Amino acid sequence: MDYIEITCTYTANSNTVEVSEIIIALLADLGFESFAESENAVKAYIPDVNFNAAALMELVEAYPELFRSVDTRCIKPENWNHLWESNFPMAEIAGRIVVYAPFHTDIPELEYRISIMPQMSFGTGHHETTSLMLEMMLDLDISGKRVLDMGCGTGILAIFAAMKQARTVLAIDIDQWAHLNAAENCQRNNIHSVEILQGGCSLLSGLSFDLILSNINRNVLLADFPAYAQCLAKDGILQVSGFYKEDFPEIIAEAKHNGLRMTEHLEKNNWIAAWFREK
Repeated sequence: MDYIEITCTYTANSNTVEVSEIIIALLADLGFESFAESENAVKAYIPDVNFNAAALMELVEAYPELFRSVDTRCIKPENWNHLWESNFPMAEIAGRIVVYAPFHTDIPELEYRISIMPQMSFGTGHHETTSLMLEMMLDLDISGKRVLDMGCGTGILAIFAAMKQARTVLAIDIDQWAHLNAAENCQRNNIHSVEILQGGCSLLSGLSFDLILSNINRNVLLADFPAYAQCLAKDGILQVSGFYKEDFPEIIAEAKHNGLRMTEHLEKNNWIAAWFREK
C-alpha cells in the first residue's frame, strides 16, 4: 500500500504551537493517521486509498489563515524506512521509558526500553497521544490482566502491556501494514505473548478485557465506544487518546451514554488521554 504525505506550511507567529495543533486536529478528522512537526510546517500521512483530495482542498479553502501552502506526494513503501531513519530520534517518557529504533546507539538504561521500527504505522512515542498513553500505563497494575490494544499501529502499547506482565494481550488494527509491523516489533522486543489480528470492532464479539487501550482519532473513537463498553470487564479500565482538548466534552458525553465515567486524565500540548470506568 502506498501512502500520501502532505506538507502544510503556515506563517510563524506567537501562537505557532497552537496553529500546528489545530492543523493536526483538522487533518485527523480527514483520516490522516500520523504526523511530524517541523519549523512552521506539519507533515501528515494517510493510506492512498483513504486520501480524499477534494476534502483536503475544501479544508484548505475553509481555513486560509492556517494553510499558507500544501504540498502532496506519494510515498512508496520502500521509502518509509529511510524517511524514519532520517527523522526518528529516540523518545523518553517520564524519565522511565525510552523508545528507540534498531539503528540508534547509546540507548539510555531506563526502566523500560522499547525498540520500534515504525514502517507505515503510527506509534513511536513522539506524538503527544502515544506519550500520554504510555505515561498513564506506567504505574497501572497490568500484571495478570487481559489487555486489548485497539488500533495498535506499531504495537507499542501492546508491547508495553506485555512487558508489564499482562496475562493476555490482543492487538488489533484495520491496516495490513500495522498488522505486519506490530508483529515485527513484538519479535524485535522478544515479546511472544501478543496476539495480533487485522480487522475492526467486529472481532471483539464475545470477548472481555480488564484494560482496553485505544489511541485512535476522535471520530473512530466515538463510533467504537459501544463496542468497548460491551467488552469491558467489571472494574475494568478503558484508556483512550487521540483527540484534542476541545473534543474532550464530546468524548465524555459519548462515554456517559455508554455507561462509562471519566476518572482521570492527562493533558499535553492540548492533547488528552483519559481513563473511563463503569458508572
